This record gives sequence, C-alpha cells and structure tokens, in this order.
Amino acid sequence: MEDSPDRQNPTILLVGASRGLGLAMADAFVQRGWHVVGTVRPGARTGLHDLADACPGSVTIETLDITEPAQITALRDTLSGRAFDMLFVNAGTANPDQAETIAQTPTEAFVRVMLTNALGVMRTVEGLQDLVRPAGLIGVMSSGQGSIADNEKGGHEVYRGSKAALNQYMRSYAARRAGDGRPLVLMAPGWIRTDLGGPEARYSVEETIPELVDTLIAQQGVPGLRFIDRHGGTVPW
Repeated sequence: MEDSPDRQNPTILLVGASRGLGLAMADAFVQRGWHVVGTVRPGARTGLHDLADACPGSVTIETLDITEPAQITALRDTLSGRAFDMLFVNAGTANPDQAETIAQTPTEAFVRVMLTNALGVMRTVEGLQDLVRPAGLIGVMSSGQGSIADNEKGGHEVYRGSKAALNQYMRSYAARRAGDGRPLVLMAPGWIRTDLGGPEARYSVEETIPELVDTLIAQQGVPGLRFIDRHGGTVPW
C-alpha cells in the first residue's frame, strides 16, 4: 500500500462527516493537524464542504451511502493505494417515535435503523479495512444506550437494540482478527445536542467532540477492542 499524498500529516477516513458529530469531528481533527477524508451522502452541499473551503488542503470529500454496498466498493476502489492512520464510521439514526416498544415498531422502521446503525456500519468496516495501515485504528460510533448492563430504564428500544447489535458485531469482528494487534474502538459519546440527540440533551457538541477526538487519538497503538466513552473510560457491555 502506498503512502497517501498528504503523508506529512496523519490521515483519517471519516465516514459520515456532513453534519452533527461527524462534522464536528472533522473540524477537530483538522485543528489537530490531521488530513480528513470525509464522506457525505450523494446530493446537496453540506457543512463539510464549508469546512473544506475554510481549510484548503486539509479536507477531501468523497460520497458514500453506507446502506448501499456498491457505494462502499466504489469508495474502496477510489481510495485504493491510500494508507490511512484511522478509519472511523460515524452513523446513527432512530425511528421517528422513540417511545414505541419493539413490538409496536413498524417493520420498515426497524429494518431502516438496523441497516444504518449495524449492518451498514459493519459492511463499511469490512469493506474499507484494507485502506488502514496494519497498526491503524478502526473505530465506530456506538452509544451508551447500546450497553445491556446499563439498561435500567428502557425506552428507545429500536435504537438501543441497533447499537447493542453493533457492539456484538464488533466483538465478532475483533475475535476473527484477534491476531492483528489492531486498535478497535466502540465510542459512546454521551447525550449530545444534535438532530439525533435532541435539544434536551445534556451536552453541547462544542464541549464534547474535542475531548472525544483526543481520546481516539490516544487509543492509537493500544491493540484490541474497547468500548469506551469520550473520556476514555470503559463502558459496561
């Protein structure tokens, strides 16, 4: 695998960087001297385009819908020959009525959430893993609501289940590749005020994402899978 043209800076392939937590992560990585290759869904101009304009040479934009396997393959082919220090897949959606129990959830809503939050994420990890340096970190955005041990209040059942499924699939992925010695991270960012988190969330993007990014950077070189929060603390499975 060849070095990327921007090898003087560490590089991250950040999937899902058009808005919210992903866009804030892209900005934070740029501020720390990283080059960001960020993905957006095909379509309109996004906040990542504004960041690229504001930081010439630091941001490259690619298109990807993680629910479309052919697009994952196409992105891998486009980036063939690049060598990334980190791959992070930021994906999260929820059904419109999060008060619904699992039995009340329409089949279409269940499939959409599971496809985006679990299956699409793992297809992306598996499809793009070879673009990451052998010792490079692979991380995905999980949630504290994916913790089975910490689920004492219920609610948000489809979302919780999708993130718990993602955690399990990453455990399987790590087990299959136990000999690699690669750092793998499931990140629980906390309840943050975004379109997904809602206006009542406890924390702002500005106060949380810089710390989250610093924690990810600090996990480089530490082999094995960890389910951690943005402070680096272990989250119960």
